[in-house]
Amino acid sequence: MSDCYNDLYIEQRWIPLLPGLEIAVSRRHRFTTDSVLLSRFAAPRPGDRCADLGAGCGAVSLLWFGRDEPLPAMVHCVELDPEAVQLLRESVARNRLTDRIFPLCGDLRDLKSCSALQPNSLDLAVSNPPYFPAGPARERDSARHTARRESAVTIGEVCACASRLLRQGGRFCCCWRPERLPDLFAALRENSLEPKRLRLVQHRLEKPPSLVLVEGRKGARPGLEVLPTLILTGPDGQDSAEVRRIYHREEN
Repeated sequence: MSDCYNDLYIEQRWIPLLPGLEIAVSRRHRFTTDSVLLSRFAAPRPGDRCADLGAGCGAVSLLWFGRDEPLPAMVHCVELDPEAVQLLRESVARNRLTDRIFPLCGDLRDLKSCSALQPNSLDLAVSNPPYFPAGPARERDSARHTARRESAVTIGEVCACASRLLRQGGRFCCCWRPERLPDLFAALRENSLEPKRLRLVQHRLEKPPSLVLVEGRKGARPGLEVLPTLILTGPDGQDSAEVRRIYHREEN
C-alpha cells in the first residue's frame, strides 16, 4: 500500500448522511451543503441510469439511497482523484450498495475505454463542478484547488461529457455560482443541453444568492422554469423548514 493510502486511512472517518446511511470522509475529501442540495434537486426517477461526474467522496449519489423514495437503477461515479475513489468504495461497501453504485477512477474528458458508460445511454447526469476559473494555486491542498478551480476540468468539458452520455431528453443537473451563470448557459447550449429548471439559493432572505441549481435537458425546446428561491436560514437564525426537510430533521 502506498504512503498516500496509509495517510488516507489514518485520516478517514465515518459520518452519518441520513439514518442508516454513512459516508467515509477525510481531511482532503469532504462534502458541503452544495452536494446535499444538488442531490435533492436532481431527484432521480425510478429506474434511472445515472452518472455523477466528478463525484468526490460520493455524497450526491449516496444520498439517493438513504430515503424511502424510488431508487435509481444504478449510478456510475466518475472521479479523477484515487483517494476520493477509495473513500467512495469504502462507503459503497459499508452501505451494501455494490450492486447500485459503481465508482470509477478516471478522467471524465476521456471515458471511451469505459464499456459501462456508453454514449446516449443514461437518463441523468449530475455534477458539482469547480466554480471558479483556473488561476494561481492559493490553496495548499491540491485536492481543494482542483475541486474549486477549473484547472483539471472546465464547465464546458463537464457539459460535453454529460451530453455525450445522456440519451435524448436526458437530464443534466449541476450547482454553480450565480455570477457565472452566463458561462454555464453558454456551455449547456453548446452541448445541446437546454436550460429547463433553475433555483437560486440564499443563506438569508436579505442576502444575495450564493448558489444556483440548474437542470439542462438534452435536445429540449427552449423554456426555463424558475423555481422559488431556497432560503437556508430563517429570521431566528435557525435552519429553515425546507432545509430541515432536506436533511430529514423535521420537527414532530
